Amino acid sequence: MQRESPARTPKAVAALTLGAIGVVYGDIGTSPLYALKEVFAHDRVPLTPDNVLGILSMVFWTLTVIVSFKYVSLILRADNNGEGGLIAMLALASVAVREHPRLRRALLLVGIFGTAIFFGDGVITPAVSVLGAVEGLEVAAPAMHRYIVPVSLAVLTALFAAQRFGTGGIGRFFGPVMTLWFLVLALLGAYHVLDKPQVLVALSPHHALGFVLRHPHMAFVSLGAVVLCVTGAEALYADLGHFGKLPIRLAWFSLAWPALVLNYFGQGAMLLDHPEAIRNPFYEMAPEWGLFPLIGLATLAAVIASQALITAAFSVTKQAMQLGYLPRLRIAHTSVKETGQIYVPFVNWALFVCIIAAVAAFGSSSALASAYGIAVTIDMTITTVMTFFVIRFAWGLPLPLCLLATGLFFLVDVTFFAANAIKVLEGGWFPLAIGGVMFLLMTTWKQGRHLMSERLREEAIELPAFLESLFISPPQRVDGTAVFLSAEKGATPFALLHNLKHNKVLHEQNLFVSVQNHEVPWIGFNKRVEIESLGHDCWQVVLHFGFKNEPDVPEALKLVQGRGINLDDMQTSYFLSRDQVIPTLRGGMALWREKLFASMHRNAGAAADFLSLPTNRIVELGSKVEI
Repeated sequence: MQRESPARTPKAVAALTLGAIGVVYGDIGTSPLYALKEVFAHDRVPLTPDNVLGILSMVFWTLTVIVSFKYVSLILRADNNGEGGLIAMLALASVAVREHPRLRRALLLVGIFGTAIFFGDGVITPAVSVLGAVEGLEVAAPAMHRYIVPVSLAVLTALFAAQRFGTGGIGRFFGPVMTLWFLVLALLGAYHVLDKPQVLVALSPHHALGFVLRHPHMAFVSLGAVVLCVTGAEALYADLGHFGKLPIRLAWFSLAWPALVLNYFGQGAMLLDHPEAIRNPFYEMAPEWGLFPLIGLATLAAVIASQALITAAFSVTKQAMQLGYLPRLRIAHTSVKETGQIYVPFVNWALFVCIIAAVAAFGSSSALASAYGIAVTIDMTITTVMTFFVIRFAWGLPLPLCLLATGLFFLVDVTFFAANAIKVLEGGWFPLAIGGVMFLLMTTWKQGRHLMSERLREEAIELPAFLESLFISPPQRVDGTAVFLSAEKGATPFALLHNLKHNKVLHEQNLFVSVQNHEVPWIGFNKRVEIESLGHDCWQVVLHFGFKNEPDVPEALKLVQGRGINLDDMQTSYFLSRDQVIPTLRGGMALWREKLFASMHRNAGAAADFLSLPTNRIVELGSKVEI
């Protein structure tokens, strides 16, 4: 992972800026394929010169206020040890308000809901981007309309099938391809702007204001489509840890923003002279000879935008798992050099099934655009709310300044959300349904784990007291080291009790290890291990990991070497308990949720794999837990 560093050379900054163009701005960079078209679709806004200028002004100031001012200027400052994204912001905000328990619980729920909604957005983005790109075939040859959905499905299938190989090999091409894409956007737009330069008067906000005052209802409805020009803005913050503030800002102000503005204004300039081009203004801007190359480039850009979002979904899933909001899933590392390059098979194919369903059900980028926007605006609003609590409680800024800094953005976000809320029945229900299911699963898992921990704590025997009684008449000791994994520090692991009951032996060295995940992205090796001697060659060990650290227990235990403990890998066995959850009417959760949790727990990935334990030195002992 790259970190913000004052020692970066100009060459390193240039390389990171190129990478940011390819990864950070893929989603927002493909918005011109469908955003302006959707504003005027279905005659929701009559195609008159004043309306075109008003909409262009709204697009420009939406890009300026939401992306340039909110995300680039403010949100990027709210980093969590150099990391960004909604989970990093959630962790930062929850730590900042830890002295206000009720507020902290409310923020956690809101933040987790935003994370759940992200998965809904993750379904819509690849579908609408690829469909929007492939729809150029219809402009090039109307008879090819029937091939749009099959070609889109083929592209998406190939994309998801390739995920298991990782992006290390092709990732280096993302930056150059997206740079070419933005240059093409700029050139296409500039050609038409130069042909009709008076369109540039829309840079003045009075055109947007005039449109709102003349047609308030029409302007409000159009906001639901205008917001499509900033889909992907959350990626600015989410990818902070990969690239750092400076490269992200340079990429936006030097290339992405100017190219997007030129392209939107170019589409508007063309529409002033050729209103019939509204069927697909992006592709209608291109000369006839360049249509097929442009379709190919647009499809590549859509694939890159989709890839960035799929990768983000893998990363968010892993972080949610380590924070205890999702069950363990199998994670494959696709790079020996970059720990951030991972592949989560279950998430990959679940996204694929939902995306294929979306393409097949909606059938066009226009239909999907109705479903798009609501998830984006929910996440943008939640980010603004979280930012307020970070700058107020973590940074300690005066309340009036905090309200001023976030109040305007909150008002803008809520307005865009309200405009999209009226599209719920037109398709907005789709990402909301996906987000709702994810929220249910995440909260059920978190609450279930809490109930399970409480139950285990009730039944637990204090470890020091147990060892004291054990060594009154000690069992036979055998060579080697036993590592007993336990969720609770200071509690006697069930695996130890079962081992003594059935094998009637104790190893020469015994480590009682608890793994604690924290609401910070990274915890360094200097703070990784806490160790406490319990006597009789027994030690209590606590391992600390951030939500972006790799929870590698054997690697972390190397840090105890020489501190009274002598570890030999070949003489070390790992003991852990495989708990079976039994739902009961104890009053913890509704019985159906307890059954859901029990099913999730039963199907969760093995703890041994998640903790990187060596498969040939694991002993699992079962136990039952009633909740």
